[in-house]
Amino acid sequence: MNEAKKKTRRRYGAELKQQILAECAEPGASVAGIALSHGINANVVHKWRRQDGSVLPALEAPAFVQVSLPPAACAPAPDIRIELCRGATTVSVTWPLDAADQCAVWLRELLK
Repeated sequence: MNEAKKKTRRRYGAELKQQILAECAEPGASVAGIALSHGINANVVHKWRRQDGSVLPALEAPAFVQVSLPPAACAPAPDIRIELCRGATTVSVTWPLDAADQCAVWLRELLK
């Protein structure tokens, strides 16, 4: 009868933890690579970094900043321009854009 091995939790000394945290603090350091080189799961090292405060908090979303812009030049509103051609006859219609709904009604009636 095989007895199941009792798993024991590995314990790491404070000196080793500080050494690993110092290695992780180096520019361009890979936490996973450092953990692997010491035979430790990367999740454990990430946990140590969070507990130590070595991990920077997530950046906050930038605040809204109101910017004053100069007033826009008042250009005349564009118009709707329709050209209808039938044989040799061409009819051009210009309709104000702010009355586009009326233009659509007129055009539907015309094309029936």
